[in-house]
Amino acid sequence: MKKNITSESWDMVIEPKAKSLYIPWKDLWEFKDLLYMFVKRDVITVYKQTILGPVWYVLQPIMTTIIYMFVFGRIAGISTDGVPQVLFYLSGITIWNYFSECFNTTSKTFRENAGLFGKVYFPRLIMPLAKTLSSLLKFLIQFALLISVWVYMLWSGKVEFKANEGMLLIPVYLFIMAGLGLGLGIIFTSMTTKYRDLTFLIQFGVQLLMYASPVIYPISTVPAKYQTFLMFNPLSPVLEGLRHAFFGVGDADPTFLLYSIVFMLVTLLSGIVVFNRTERKFIDSI
Repeated sequence: MKKNITSESWDMVIEPKAKSLYIPWKDLWEFKDLLYMFVKRDVITVYKQTILGPVWYVLQPIMTTIIYMFVFGRIAGISTDGVPQVLFYLSGITIWNYFSECFNTTSKTFRENAGLFGKVYFPRLIMPLAKTLSSLLKFLIQFALLISVWVYMLWSGKVEFKANEGMLLIPVYLFIMAGLGLGLGIIFTSMTTKYRDLTFLIQFGVQLLMYASPVIYPISTVPAKYQTFLMFNPLSPVLEGLRHAFFGVGDADPTFLLYSIVFMLVTLLSGIVVFNRTERKFIDSI
C-alpha cells in the first residue's frame, strides 16, 4: 500500500533572516567545531612554508621596535614620558598590531571566501570571528614578549613597579581593540563587495590611523589644544590606558575610556547590521 506524503520534514531549514540586527547565537554554537577549524587553519597556514615559522610572531615586533627606537627615538628625539624606549614602543606596537590584524583580515571576508559562501551554508559571522580569534593568539605571543621585557626591566632596576587599578582594565582594553577591529572590518568587507576602490583605502588608511594614534608618541607631547581632539580617536584611550597600567604614565581618563567602549559597541552593532544586509545578496555583486 502506497503512503501519500503530503509534506516533508527536514533536519534543517535555511531561510533569510528578516531582522538586520541578528546574531545567530544558536548556529554559532552548533558550528563551533568549524570555527575552531578556521582558527587553526589561519594560525598554521600563515607561516607554514617559512623557515622560522611562528618565530615571526616575535621577530616582527622586535624588529619594528628597533626601527622605531632609531628613527623616532634617536633621530626625531620624540619623548617617551620617561619610559624606556624599548618598552614604550613595544607596548604600542603590541596592542596596535592586534587591532590592525583584526581589521585587515576581517575586511577581506567576503572577497576571499566568495567561492565557499556560494557552495555551502554556515553562519557567515564565523569567518570574521575566526580571524579575530586567530589574531588573538598572535597578540598573546607578542604580549608575552612585552611582559618578559617589562619583568626584565623591573629586575634590572631600569623601571619601577607602579601598581594601579589600570591593570584590572587590561582585558577591557583588549576587548575594545578586538571589537573595533571586528566591527570596522565587517563594515568594510560588506562595502567592498560593491565598491572595490575601498580595498585601496584600507591599505594606507590603517597606516594613517596609526599616526593619528599615540603608538609612537605619548599624548603629553602633543600641544594642549590638540590633545582632546586626539583622545576622541577611540584607540587613543586604550593605548594611553595600557601604558598607564604598566608604567604609570599616560592619560587614563575614565570618561574617554567609556567613550571608547560606547564607540566600539556602536561600531560592532552597525557592522553586524551592514554584514547581515550584504550577506543576503553579495553573491550577485561579488
